[in-house]
Amino acid sequence: MSKRLIVTADDFGRSVEINRAVEEGHVDGILTAASLMVTEGAVDDAVERARRLPRLGVGLHVTLVDGIPALAPTRIPDLVNNQGMFTLDLVRLGTRIFLSKATQRQVSAEMRAQFELFKATGLKLAHVDFHHHYHQHPTVFDLVLDLAVEYGAPGIRIPWEPPLLSYRARGDRLGTRLFNGIFHWGRNRAMASKARARGLLVNQRAFGVNDSGQMDAAKVNSFLDVLPDGLSEIYCHPATAHWDAPRPMPPHYRIDAEYKALIAPENRRKVAELGIRLTTFAAEAAGR
Repeated sequence: MSKRLIVTADDFGRSVEINRAVEEGHVDGILTAASLMVTEGAVDDAVERARRLPRLGVGLHVTLVDGIPALAPTRIPDLVNNQGMFTLDLVRLGTRIFLSKATQRQVSAEMRAQFELFKATGLKLAHVDFHHHYHQHPTVFDLVLDLAVEYGAPGIRIPWEPPLLSYRARGDRLGTRLFNGIFHWGRNRAMASKARARGLLVNQRAFGVNDSGQMDAAKVNSFLDVLPDGLSEIYCHPATAHWDAPRPMPPHYRIDAEYKALIAPENRRKVAELGIRLTTFAAEAAGR
């Protein structure tokens, strides 16, 4: 066994500030992967940068909530609000998806459109994950597995953070970390089992679930300290700075600190000192 780590930036393509952080975090830091939002305004800039970074594992960040659809709103009326954007009412949407075959068909069509947009970039699909981890919805997960296999994705993120390891690293919010870890354990275990049965690689754990938007250099360093053997993922939302429009990140997200965490010399040193092998889903799948 060995310590293998995927370090992923989510929301690639949402802004030039994110794209710069991805490129610099990969070239000068520990970032190994990025998840592309194919309908966002800076996607062309993201793809251009990715083409000159052949070792960056670029995956599809499927978006069904809090984002811009690939299909016309008239084709996916159950998924969008009056402005033609994906709804933020995640519970109501989740219930509708679970109960309605028509809504499930809309979800499948929208996801396929996003896979097609990724395919059109010419980039090799390195993994699949979801905005807001919405693939934890069991129906959505079953539907996306078919597409992930069809489009040749080597792996898919399982967004489960082990609560005791997480607490050992951070030493705070034990109750929150325990609740989230226990609440999602069974669901994520079933997701991993289904994905493996379809030939997809999965990570064994993901750090950042309980500290989303707050993954500064000290937090990343502490997770590196407790990293066990096997395949882990640290994911973050880095950007070189906040931006006003369009679609800015939540103001409480410390996106510039997350960017600096990727290039922090102490984190690069710790990876080397602990013998952690930086990798991607695609590299792991190729070597298994």
